[in-house]
Amino acid sequence: MSTGMRMSARTSHAQPSRRSGPRLNARVTRALWKIGVVAAVVAMWEWRARAAENVYFPPPTAILARMREAWFSGPFTHAFLTDEAIANFPPSLGRMFGGWGLACLAGIVLGVALGRSDTLAAFVDPLIQFGRAVPPPTLIPIFLVLLKADTRVQLATIMYGVIWPVLINTIDGARYIDRLHDDTAQVFGLTRAQRLFRIILPAAAPKIFAGLRLSLALSLILIVVSELAGGSTNGIGYELLVAKSMYDLAGMWGVIVLLGLLGYLFNASFLLVERRVLAWHRKQSDPHTSER
Repeated sequence: MSTGMRMSARTSHAQPSRRSGPRLNARVTRALWKIGVVAAVVAMWEWRARAAENVYFPPPTAILARMREAWFSGPFTHAFLTDEAIANFPPSLGRMFGGWGLACLAGIVLGVALGRSDTLAAFVDPLIQFGRAVPPPTLIPIFLVLLKADTRVQLATIMYGVIWPVLINTIDGARYIDRLHDDTAQVFGLTRAQRLFRIILPAAAPKIFAGLRLSLALSLILIVVSELAGGSTNGIGYELLVAKSMYDLAGMWGVIVLLGLLGYLFNASFLLVERRVLAWHRKQSDPHTSER
């Protein structure tokens, strides 16, 4: 190998190492800023709550103490979860992810079918626009009559509420596909199944994931709403009702804080999965992504 080639190889290896330092520093700085903002808000909340001395507005320290006592003071073998937490958290999360998963599957299947057929979409679009405008909580009394007061009410409420973002985003993603991709599929004689999994779904994936992310946040909201109004005997919404009936204000705020933490955790986890699954899309849309 010539001296020039050795020098260019060393330079190519040195450049990523030089860039990795600033990128790492920028990430650390952003993380510190986020932590600082959260800490400042919590400190302001604590100060204002103690200064106001309002029983309806407890300080964060009282809320966290109540949360630990009620849910996170269990044995190590139960991941520190109390019996109360074990009896209420899994049912809510199971119903939430069950309804979300079924709605996402139905939304993607129907969305691809409607997105690839303009004629079918023209007939169904009025029904979609009508259905998405109906608030899911208003249908809970109807679900109670039709399905009785059990898990099916919560599942129906979640499925009805979260299917629309997935459906509409999938329709848009499946409809607006590069014409060149369709022409290439015809030239190579791809079957319908091959076109679906190799062209249509990958091209629509960014839109589909946007709908999935929106629907995940909605599912957490709707599970609590359905448990509050649907006669549930367990779950996070049921915990909120019990705290309200006992005038446990710190416990009520604890449920609200718990929902916020769960929403943040679910969103962060979903973004991590989305970045890995759609890494090819980011590289394709921005060739310099891998260098940042």
